[in-house]
Amino acid sequence: MPRWLAERMARLGTGIVEAVVQRYGRSELLTRLSDPFWFQAFGSVMGMDWHSSGITTSVLGALKRGLGDRSDELGIYICGGRGRHSRNTPQELRTLAERRGFDGETLVRTSRLTARIDNNAIADGFQIYLHSFIVTADGEWAVVQQGLNDARGLARRYHWHSAAVRDFVAEPHTGIVGEHLGTIMNLVDRQAQPAQKALLEVVRQHPDATLQEARRLCVPVRHEVHASDVDLKRLGAVLAVAYEREFHNFAELLLLEKLGPRTLQTLSLVAEVVHGTPTRFSDPARFSFALGGKDRHPFPVPLKTYDESIAVLHSSLEAAKVGNTEKMGGFERLHRFVQEVEKNHEPEADFEGTVAHENAISSSLGGRSVVFDDVPVKPLQMSLFDKKSSR
Repeated sequence: MPRWLAERMARLGTGIVEAVVQRYGRSELLTRLSDPFWFQAFGSVMGMDWHSSGITTSVLGALKRGLGDRSDELGIYICGGRGRHSRNTPQELRTLAERRGFDGETLVRTSRLTARIDNNAIADGFQIYLHSFIVTADGEWAVVQQGLNDARGLARRYHWHSAAVRDFVAEPHTGIVGEHLGTIMNLVDRQAQPAQKALLEVVRQHPDATLQEARRLCVPVRHEVHASDVDLKRLGAVLAVAYEREFHNFAELLLLEKLGPRTLQTLSLVAEVVHGTPTRFSDPARFSFALGGKDRHPFPVPLKTYDESIAVLHSSLEAAKVGNTEKMGGFERLHRFVQEVEKNHEPEADFEGTVAHENAISSSLGGRSVVFDDVPVKPLQMSLFDKKSSR
C-alpha cells in the first residue's frame, strides 16, 4: 500500500466507523464488518482495488492504525492482522482483557478456535494467513480472516460475528468470500454432526459435505470494472444528485456545505456505506466510483476529492460531539434523498461515459495511482447518463 493512500484510508475509514457507531452503535458496526458485501463496499469506497483480496489487509490495517488512541473513546479494539501480527493476537487480547476487565482466556480460546476451524475443519485448500479479532467495550466480537490457495493464487475471506454464532460446530459463519471451487469437506456443516465430537477432540474423521455459506461473495480475478458489476440505476441516482442542478442544490442544503459535484458524488456513496441496508451492497464495485482505485480501475484516486471528503466527514463528526447533530444528520438525509431520486426518476448511468468523464477530469483532481503515473489520461469526456434513460 502506498503511504499516500494508506494514510487517507485510515482517516476516512475511522470517520466512517465513528459515524456508524455514533448513529447505530458498536454492535451494528460488527454486524457490518461481518457482512462480506458491506466489507467489500467499505474497502471500495476508500479507494482500494475493488476486486482485490488486498481489501482485507488494507481495510483492517487502516482501521487498526486509524483507531489507535481512539479505541477507548469509541469502544472498538482491533487485534491481530497479517502474518506475524496474527500470531500476536493472543497477547493483544490478554493485554486488552486485563485493562478492560474482559475474560482474556475466553477471547483467546475463541480466537484460536475460529482460526482452527477455517484453517483445518474447512478443508477447502486455503491456508489462513490473516486473522483479525475485533472486540467492543461490551465484550461482543467479530473475526475477519483470510486464507490463500497457493496453487491457484486465490484468496478466501471468512467472516464471524459473536451475535450470530449459536454453535461453533454448526455453520457459525456470517459469510465467506471466494470463488466457488467445487465440493469441499466442511466439518462445521450441519450435516457433519457424526464427526463433530471428533473435531472437538482431534480431527480424525472427514465427512463429505458441501459448504453451506450464509452469504457468498465472489469477485473476479480481472482488474477492470465492467458495467455488469454495477447497478447502473443506483449509480445513476448518485450522479444525478451530484451533477443535475436541481438535485445538487438540494443535496448541498442537506449537508449544509458548499460542495462541488465530484465531492458530492463521493459523499453520497460514503453516506450509503454508513446508512445503507444490507440489500444496498449487492454490487460493491459501484462504490469504487467514490474514489477510484489505486490500480486505476475504474479511474485513478482523486486526491483533492479524497481530502475534501475526509474534511467534510470529520467536520460533521466534530460538530456532533459538541451537540450540533445537524451536519452529521445531513449524511443520513443525503442517503435517503439519493434513494428517492433513484426510485422516482430512475436515472441510469452511462457506464462507459462515466468512466471516460472520470479519466478526463482526473488530472485536475490530483488523480494518482500505483501504476503508469507518467502516462497522461486521454482527455475524452462523455455524458454521465444513458440517453435511453427515462430521466
